[in-house]
Amino acid sequence: MEDIPLTILGTVAGILILSGWVQQIIKGYRTKSLRDLSKYLTILITAGAALWLAYGIIVSDIFIILTNIAAIFLMMTVLAMKKKYDRLIPKT
Repeated sequence: MEDIPLTILGTVAGILILSGWVQQIIKGYRTKSLRDLSKYLTILITAGAALWLAYGIIVSDIFIILTNIAAIFLMMTVLAMKKKYDRLIPKT
């Protein structure tokens, strides 16, 4: 593939992957609840992003590196919000 289509493909892929988590953060902030979100799913996705980040560094791929740095940041934000909000809601 040529460089420009590959750059567009990597950029769009990164935006699509990260935008779902941005929306989750916004929804969680508004509702003050992330109770339905599995902490284990979030932890596994964070671990996967960390491995992808290591891979991106090894192969020197800036798209993989930047996307996964952002993904780890977003996942840590979601986990922190989940921990905070889950303490506010009594368990049933």
